[in-house]
Amino acid sequence: MKVNDDIFEKRMRKLDKLPKNVLREALPKMRSNTPKDKGYARSQTKMVGNKLKADYPYAGALDAGSSKQAPKGFTEPTIEDMDKIAERLVKRI
Repeated sequence: MKVNDDIFEKRMRKLDKLPKNVLREALPKMRSNTPKDKGYARSQTKMVGNKLKADYPYAGALDAGSSKQAPKGFTEPTIEDMDKIAERLVKRI
């Protein structure tokens, strides 16, 4: 079997960017999975470095399902979205 080094290197660079690209695409999904109410929680949901962060005091309560708008919280649905995003991006590589 022969491997084209240029194609291999290009694919490895794309794979290296995969985690950040998944997070970038997951951020709007996480925001949409967060209850809207007055929009404060959504506006404080951000990407910080290589993490999605819900930066407000009651994030834990919302994620535990305290809101009728998001009874499953926002983490689990976002993780499910991230799995789909990652699969789609890997197929492009």
